Amino acid sequence: MSKVLITGGAGYIGTMLSTKLLEQGHHVTVVDLLKYDKGSLNHLYFHKNFNFICEDVRNKNLIKKLVRQNDFIIPLAALVGAPLCEKFKKDAKSTNLGTIKTLCEVVTKKNKVIYLTTNSGYGVGEKNKYCDENSPLNPISLYGRTKCDGEDLVRLKIKNHVCFRLATVFGHSYRMRSDLLVNNFVYTAVKKKKLTLFEPHFRRNFIHVRDVVNAIIFTMKNFNKLKNDVYNLGLSSANISKIMLARSIQKQYKKLKIKIVKNRKDPDKRDYFVSNRKIENKGFKATISLDKGISELIQIFSNDKNKVINNY
Repeated sequence: MSKVLITGGAGYIGTMLSTKLLEQGHHVTVVDLLKYDKGSLNHLYFHKNFNFICEDVRNKNLIKKLVRQNDFIIPLAALVGAPLCEKFKKDAKSTNLGTIKTLCEVVTKKNKVIYLTTNSGYGVGEKNKYCDENSPLNPISLYGRTKCDGEDLVRLKIKNHVCFRLATVFGHSYRMRSDLLVNNFVYTAVKKKKLTLFEPHFRRNFIHVRDVVNAIIFTMKNFNKLKNDVYNLGLSSANISKIMLARSIQKQYKKLKIKIVKNRKDPDKRDYFVSNRKIENKGFKATISLDKGISELIQIFSNDKNKVINNY
């Protein structure tokens, strides 16, 4: 079994990943400040193979020491999303990019790095063309730029790496977020019974958080087959527009009313479909359907009265 270091492991993807890795017998060390949810790792402290360090990932000496003690490094710590990065520009640069510069300096030959970035780097895609890994990156936010620059560094400086450009993630996590598009649409549908859409034709690709975790575990098992390359990671059947997403929710949540506003612009300009063929040809395919995730989220937001604390 491997020793795995996850920075930002108390977050939306990190909590689900840490849980699955521990279930499979790996040793997991998480570094996180627990800034948004103090209890997202509560279910893991019982595990003897779990090591939690409440510390800032910008602590270079700590990261250097931990990198040398672990086999796989999965740097998830980041200010996530355009609004948060615009609000805290300096922290966004030092956390999203500065920590990757540090990782490039301290990583050893034995380390294997799995770096998750965002396919929002594609910005606005061509109308009738899927973005693949050779498509030009054109990030339209500080968040997108820091993640794309981080990917460039990892690919240039780290000998053993795999980079994933993630589709927009959805589904339940121990550190829940309702700002991600599918989660947000379902949350709004349940709480307000109405969705107001601007620029409903804007396109996006999606993936369930459990499929992201499964892809990382697949990568750990098949690292030599995948290494030193970049892959889009999304659910191929979930390349859809915002109006298609809204209608999928309405099918399961009949009370929902959809209103389209024609003269307002969506501040999030991303508009693209994404090809996931490259990772699928290597043997991994996302399988959790959008409908399954919508069903899960409707039940969560209908029955769980705990307030979701978003990171913006």
